[in-house]
Amino acid sequence: MADDILIVDDEKDIRSLLSMTLEDEGYTTLQAANADEARTALLAQPPKLAILDIWMRDSDMDGIELLEWVKLIYPSLPVLMISGHGTIETAVQAIRLGAYDFIEKPFKEARLLMMVERALDNARLARENIELRARIDDGETPELIGNSAVMRTIRQSIEKIAPTASRVLINGPSGSGKELAARTIHSQSDRRQERFVVANCARLSTERVDAELFGAESLQSHRRVVGLFEQAHRGTLYFDEICDLPLETQGKIVRAVNEQRFRRVGGNSEVVVDVRVISASSRDLSSEISAGRLREDLYYRLGVVPLSMPSLAHRREDIPVLAKYFTNRIAKHVGVKPIRLSDEIFAAMQGYDWPGNVRQMHNVIETLLIMAPDDRNQPVGLDLLPAEIQNISRQGTNSDMEQLMALPLRGAREEFEREYLETQLHRFNGNISRMAAFIGMERSALHRKMKSLDIATDLQEEGKKT
Repeated sequence: MADDILIVDDEKDIRSLLSMTLEDEGYTTLQAANADEARTALLAQPPKLAILDIWMRDSDMDGIELLEWVKLIYPSLPVLMISGHGTIETAVQAIRLGAYDFIEKPFKEARLLMMVERALDNARLARENIELRARIDDGETPELIGNSAVMRTIRQSIEKIAPTASRVLINGPSGSGKELAARTIHSQSDRRQERFVVANCARLSTERVDAELFGAESLQSHRRVVGLFEQAHRGTLYFDEICDLPLETQGKIVRAVNEQRFRRVGGNSEVVVDVRVISASSRDLSSEISAGRLREDLYYRLGVVPLSMPSLAHRREDIPVLAKYFTNRIAKHVGVKPIRLSDEIFAAMQGYDWPGNVRQMHNVIETLLIMAPDDRNQPVGLDLLPAEIQNISRQGTNSDMEQLMALPLRGAREEFEREYLETQLHRFNGNISRMAAFIGMERSALHRKMKSLDIATDLQEEGKKT
């Protein structure tokens, strides 16, 4: 994707030379003859880089003053300063005020192109570092983990969705990985070099939600707030829990999403952006529309392509894979040695419903890593799991044993085998091959055993479909 570069110089010949040089290399350029034209261009749409001349005739600001103004509004925008009358002191002052570098006129074409490339690369790396730190701080997994049929289907869907410009609406329970799916879509799209900006709708201040989304400006002081839509220009804007936005703001988003333009709070001119919007909600959207908490027109604007994330209870066979992945990843992050998880731990985890889904499992594994004994060579036992997971594992043990003790040996054995196999069938979502491998039986022998115990075949058929 080409980069917009704003060239600000009072000499038309210099502007034209810079523009032709940069456009020959595949960049797109904008030109301004003075600070007023530059401010108008910057307020309408932020470029990727600005090149500012220091001394400008017929301008209400010189290049240094304009640099200060730019950095007040766009702190992360890379700026190159150029001048034919530069001094060491001027160059040092520009760098201290936030300029990336200083180039003297007449400049060599190769040096100019090198500095432009370096400035853009430096800005891109800075953005990537910010997002990487955010992902680490959030404890977010960098990839969709799991080999279950439903997760394979989701990955296949994302591969088709990502290269398009279509808006996506992700639905699924809290903690199921909706933001992770959105980040995966972004990372596989042609926008992956640009920002992935998160709008946490539940945390946006009611009084300032419009300013935070669309920005705000004061025409008198030339000060402004850069909103999330502008921050996501050329990238992806992710709305987390879209139903939490005020209805009035939802109406403004309808137009902004559809037309890719809006006005800042306090501003008169329209801002044009190129933003892909991905939204998510953990609620029943039909109910939210009926209750008047979600505008129907916004729903249809955002839900061009729907994607559903399953609860962890609906992909139990992924639990051991996820547990091992989190064990290694979190151990590295918190600085402890990994632990070994016993088979009884995996069985207990697969029997638990995980109301907090993947996020809850992440927290449980982190607790296990911190509380485990110093001897990491021995598998961790059930006693370190939270009480609610232990209780699921041991639930009904005494009463079941009493019932079994009242049966003859043959009846007790059959009852135990039936209960055991039905539990494993549920654990592996009806996948007979995985179940047979786990319990150590041939698939054909397992089929015969289940038939002899009259285990419901509808579970098996359900597993085949998933």
